Amino acid sequence: MKLVTAIIKPFKLDEVRESLSDLGVSGLTVTEIKGFGRQKGHTELYRGAEYVVDFLPKIKVEVAVAESQLESVIEAIIKVARTGKIGDGKIFVTSLENVIRIRTGETGEVAL
Repeated sequence: MKLVTAIIKPFKLDEVRESLSDLGVSGLTVTEIKGFGRQKGHTELYRGAEYVVDFLPKIKVEVAVAESQLESVIEAIIKVARTGKIGDGKIFVTSLENVIRIRTGETGEVAL
């Protein structure tokens, strides 16, 4: 089992969710976050004063999948989240030792 964590632009969330749903992914976790990478933030003008926005709004999507679904999940996220511009985000893949469904006590892939 793998945990796929994708950091994406906020306006791409609905497309990513729909794409994962089409693949049969049954659940995901979404968190509103702030951060920066190579973008290094940007400057904005507010009431005549210029200020630097260091941390940009992003969305973190986490989904636990069976290894058999891993490549299709990654491809789906890349396909819909890519704009071709800086700040499209990143995908991190980590191994999951175990998953336990609290309600039933099921463990492993059946708990996904």
